[in-house]
Amino acid sequence: MQTSIFNVLTWAKPPVTLLAPPFHTFPSLLIIAPRRKLKYNNNFKGRTKKEGNYHRSRSGSRGGICRAMPCSSIVTTDNTCADVGGGGEENGRFRKFKLNHSTFLASLMPKKEIGADRFIEAHPFYDGRGALIAIFDSGVDPAAAGLQLTSDGKPKILDVIDCTGSGDVDTSKVVKADGDGRIRGASGASLVVSSSWKNPSGEWHVGYKLVYELFTDSLTSRLKKERKKKWDEKTQEEIAKAVMHLDKFEQKHTKVEDPKLKRVRGDLQNRIDILRNQADTYDDKGPVIDAVVWHDGEVWRVALDTQSLEDDTKSGKLADFVPLTNYRIERKYGIFSKLDACTFVVNVYDEGNILSIVTDSSPHGTHVAGIAAAFHPQEPLLNGVAPGAQLISCKIGDSRLGSMETGTGLTRALIAAVEHKCDLINMSYGEPTLLPDYGRFVDLVNEVVNEHRLIFVSSAGNSGPALSTVGAPGGTSSSIIGVGAYVSPAMAAGAHSVVEPPAEGLEYTWSSRGPTADGDLGVSISAPGGAVAPVPTWTLQGRMLMNGTSMASPSACGGIALLISAMKAEGITVSPYSVRKALENTSIPVGGLPEDKLTTGQGLMQVDKAYEYIQKSQDFPCVWYQIKINQSGKSTPTSRGIYLRESTACQHSTEWAVQIEPKFHEGASKLDELVPFEECIELHSSDNAVLRVPEYLLLTHNGRSFNIIVDPMNLRDGLHYYEVYGIDCKAPWRGPLFRIPITITKPKAVMNRPPLVSFSRMSFLPGHIERRYIEVPLGASWVEATIRTSGFDTTRRFFIDTIQICPLRRPIKLERVITFSSPTAKSFAFSVVGGQTMELAIAQFWSSGMGSHETTIVDFEIVFHGIGVNRTEVVLDGSEAPIRIEAEALLALEKLAPTAVLNKIRVPYRPIEAKLCTLPSNRDKLPSGKQILALTLTYKFKLEDGAEVKPHIPLLNNRIYDTKFESQFFMISDTNKRVYAMGDCYPKSSKLIKGEYTLQLYLRHDNVQYLEKMKQLVLFLERNMEEKDVVRLNFFSEPDGPVMGNGTFKSSVLVPGKKEAFYLSPPNQDKLPKNSSQGSILLGAISHGKLSYAGQEEGKDPRKNPVSYQISYVIPPNKTDEDKRKGSSAACSKPIAERLEEEVRDAKLKVFGSLKQDTDEGRSEWKKLAQLLKSEYPEYTPLLVKIMESLLSRDNIDDKTQHYDEVIDAANEVIDSIDRDELAKFFSLKSDPEDEEAEKNKKMMETSRNQLAQALYQKGLALAEIETLKGEKASVLAAIEGTKDSDQTGGQSAVGSDVQSDLFEENFKELTKWVDLKSSKYGTLSVLRERRCGRLGTALKVVNEMIQDDGEPPKKKLYELKLSLLDEIGWSHLSTYERQWMHVRFPPSLPLF
Repeated sequence: MQTSIFNVLTWAKPPVTLLAPPFHTFPSLLIIAPRRKLKYNNNFKGRTKKEGNYHRSRSGSRGGICRAMPCSSIVTTDNTCADVGGGGEENGRFRKFKLNHSTFLASLMPKKEIGADRFIEAHPFYDGRGALIAIFDSGVDPAAAGLQLTSDGKPKILDVIDCTGSGDVDTSKVVKADGDGRIRGASGASLVVSSSWKNPSGEWHVGYKLVYELFTDSLTSRLKKERKKKWDEKTQEEIAKAVMHLDKFEQKHTKVEDPKLKRVRGDLQNRIDILRNQADTYDDKGPVIDAVVWHDGEVWRVALDTQSLEDDTKSGKLADFVPLTNYRIERKYGIFSKLDACTFVVNVYDEGNILSIVTDSSPHGTHVAGIAAAFHPQEPLLNGVAPGAQLISCKIGDSRLGSMETGTGLTRALIAAVEHKCDLINMSYGEPTLLPDYGRFVDLVNEVVNEHRLIFVSSAGNSGPALSTVGAPGGTSSSIIGVGAYVSPAMAAGAHSVVEPPAEGLEYTWSSRGPTADGDLGVSISAPGGAVAPVPTWTLQGRMLMNGTSMASPSACGGIALLISAMKAEGITVSPYSVRKALENTSIPVGGLPEDKLTTGQGLMQVDKAYEYIQKSQDFPCVWYQIKINQSGKSTPTSRGIYLRESTACQHSTEWAVQIEPKFHEGASKLDELVPFEECIELHSSDNAVLRVPEYLLLTHNGRSFNIIVDPMNLRDGLHYYEVYGIDCKAPWRGPLFRIPITITKPKAVMNRPPLVSFSRMSFLPGHIERRYIEVPLGASWVEATIRTSGFDTTRRFFIDTIQICPLRRPIKLERVITFSSPTAKSFAFSVVGGQTMELAIAQFWSSGMGSHETTIVDFEIVFHGIGVNRTEVVLDGSEAPIRIEAEALLALEKLAPTAVLNKIRVPYRPIEAKLCTLPSNRDKLPSGKQILALTLTYKFKLEDGAEVKPHIPLLNNRIYDTKFESQFFMISDTNKRVYAMGDCYPKSSKLIKGEYTLQLYLRHDNVQYLEKMKQLVLFLERNMEEKDVVRLNFFSEPDGPVMGNGTFKSSVLVPGKKEAFYLSPPNQDKLPKNSSQGSILLGAISHGKLSYAGQEEGKDPRKNPVSYQISYVIPPNKTDEDKRKGSSAACSKPIAERLEEEVRDAKLKVFGSLKQDTDEGRSEWKKLAQLLKSEYPEYTPLLVKIMESLLSRDNIDDKTQHYDEVIDAANEVIDSIDRDELAKFFSLKSDPEDEEAEKNKKMMETSRNQLAQALYQKGLALAEIETLKGEKASVLAAIEGTKDSDQTGGQSAVGSDVQSDLFEENFKELTKWVDLKSSKYGTLSVLRERRCGRLGTALKVVNEMIQDDGEPPKKKLYELKLSLLDEIGWSHLSTYERQWMHVRFPPSLPLF
């Protein structure tokens, strides 16, 4: 996955300058990148596939690196070309060229390159009108520049949908308004509904949302800075007041010796300290917005209360909100506040029970939409490619995941595209894949394309320049048009502002290349991969530069929208099959070599020529030619091309069986279309010396097969690309009806020993790429590489990729971006797979060194290393026996220096609950009519200490496209329902505090049988161990070494041909993590070799060595608990009669404790039994404690004063039952820990002390409550009876209060003798005491300490107490801050999935 500033994953990259540093971008440029996008890196040290100038696809992990690749060779020419756009026959070649104002603006939104400008000039009314594009992305801002109207005055955006559910609000709670038109919002706020709103039912659905959950990280960061500035101002005001009060006190009391005055001064100082500490620990979780949903008799309406966002308290009120309805109905949107300037729309689902507040999760989607279809009537040169087209926005980038797509989002987006009868889909997201053209999403796309005739366009990826880097779904799926990223000279000069643009157009260095693992070309066509396009209003700018295949895809999509506009207007049948054929057969080749097709596809698309082709071929059937290839004699695997990559495949001729099957759209007439279909195909080979094919083929609807002979034996080492293609004998002008790509990478064998390969004096100019193919020697497991540069003056930036392809694995890829400020050498190491071909691709970045005219000379050296072992992944079974490991050097002398650590613990869990349901809304109803089902699995776990935790589901993780399961999502919450973590198939570690947690896993599919099989799905929780707890394993040269402690093995030198063995010791039992349960697994890494240039202390951590393997240790059963056996034997020593009596007594207490007191009858029964037991077991402390606890558990108390009197009486009985003198005497003496009887007595005394403390504590709380109730009663009587009576009542109450106060103080002092009242368990009493004395600052300090010391998920009562103190002090801004946090810590329910 990739991470960008906006944490999204799409095929785009952040804007950067393409010259040597410093980097120049547009003023106040924001860098953005959706999840499978490319990552912006000013220094280019890393590359990822996020928006911005650089993004790359993910390789192996979710987050790759972005780069584009130019042609394999740079062709220069003296020809000049007036066509500065780079389109036409000259493919953008030009020399002496200067931009003017018009050509500069045109370069910011390139259209000339693909002939779109020529097409619209020839057909001004075919500018996209009538075409509807679905934008599958991070969301589109309907308020962005150019996205309001089409060129013919129609609404530009017809619908805006959040397909992810990240903006969903639970509005299932229904309330009624009171006589004043007030309702209670879901946040607890009192809201006034407007009298002008129609609501025939009188029912108001309410919900709330933390507004930061709707914003991007960059917007949230901006708001936090602005809000903190204002918050700091208020805090400083309060600090100044507090300091002034302390100063006045000290002036009045120059010498403070009286204890009471000392406490008063301490209280004033505490207030200052609290304010200062609050400023240091400020963490803004954002305002809460209340949402109200109702039905006005016609449609569902929505209003939001956004007062908490506004500076002016009169703004943002619910009653002043102009109600919205589903965007599709009225196409209206709102803005939360002037501060955020963030646009939103709403949609209501499930009969008002779900409100979707739709915002974008990054600027990427708006930028993409602008490239495809923006319309700027005042500045037409900045129009998108198809300004007349209309759009729907399908947000697939989940805001909860930083704009990463989810299976839910992808599926709902396809449903929406079909429902809206879209013509086109653009998707600028993707990632590497395990299997090409495979998975649930691909199956649904095939259905949408083949049955509903949608044309699906997607980015190929930003993981170049190496081959086989195209990502899913754009570059790996047959039904999708995958687009590579092209840069023209005009784009380089204008949009990228390079000093000297290239002589001709080329592919960006980072653009992903084909072929796919099964031999398909991967890239279909190319289009301009950079633009300055509209971005959302919250960015506080109108447009920005981004480049990536994320930008190339909407450019191509806009061009196709022009074709659809024309086809609809001319009555030509629209089919993805015929449109794709037209595009591919009319594209202009980029580069002069056959293998350049792997980079650019069929070339740079040309809209005008494609339309001419469509017009001419409109009477031909709409057919897609499906190709299935098997090597003769083998039924599997089936591929879409021929890819000979390994050396063994290049040593002899091979025969391949090809099946060609014409595919018609669903619903095609059998008699009128299928039966008559017959084509005479002339087969051609691009090189008859390598490929031999039959000359002709008669193709009917049922398909035909033929054989291909591939003979690579006479080819030189390196890359070779060929095609077999079929031409219609009757209409050869149609061009190839189908193409079979054949890619051969003949590797260089490494014969010398030690195994070293060097490539000397390779010459580089900007954009040039050198590819080398090497057969990695068997036995090699890592490489030490050195690159040396010379012959240049200005800074040079190089992309270095290596890639290996193994069956059923994502490509094994190394990605490096190295910047050379001067000629020098740099070394690095990486792992390899022995026996597999490795591609080495070295590219000088396309804009690096432009204007210098100096060639860079590169020398590259590779040294292979390897230590073969008989066990790669090691499993220690929990026994004391060591594991024997055998090692050998297969290539050259190697230093054997094994090291192993265990640094993670993985604990298995099964669900405690499984709920299967059918999703109710139409957004979860597939085009086939099937309703999607959801399975929610609930897991419980407990942490004894804080830890970083990551869920791990082996069956489902790390696959989003190449999986047959539709979707997964999880959330981790505590006992207060606070959510600590959310994630999908790429879980991340989350820091959790000590406590109990619930993990809910949400799975979706339309097949109930699949979900039924998942009801007992095993989930692992993986915890990172702290560095001090990491277990380092030892090695021995003897099998008994772990027990005897001798024969330690450190290191040796391996000689080729001679094996050496050693033993890996299991960990010592006392080194295992505490609280690790039986069946848990400790995970870590083991390595055997060491870098040749590593220092003495380096290489001790296997995770930092070039090659390491997983090691696991199964935790065995725990030791037998000796203490339990001793306790059991002691109990058995009692007489049977005594034991029986105790068992009967304990059983009675258990029954007594289970009695319910929720009715008068129940309370009466409880009281009778209590008296009976007290008479039977007089002064038995556990019974008296049980009675007190039962009283405290009562609810719905009518007479609270009487209740607290009963609690006091019960507490007194507990207190009186305990001999406090004996207790005090015991704790004044030390006991002998070796004396079993003394230890037993100590435990009994500790229990008695705890019971005494609890009784004193509860008595103190009850006394404080009675005092509060009497004070409230006195206030009420004073208000009723008047001033005179109130004085009398007040006097009587004061007397009672004094008495109560004396009792409270007496009880408090007694409790201080036995426990620390600052602890979280008893601190509440200290708070109440300080509050009673008016020392609110000290009281607040104690509350804060209790919260901090608790160490578990917080208790709501403590925070409510803190809030009341803040209100009482008058710190309103702190009170508001804490109330916002209450919605985070104590939500009423879990959020929706």
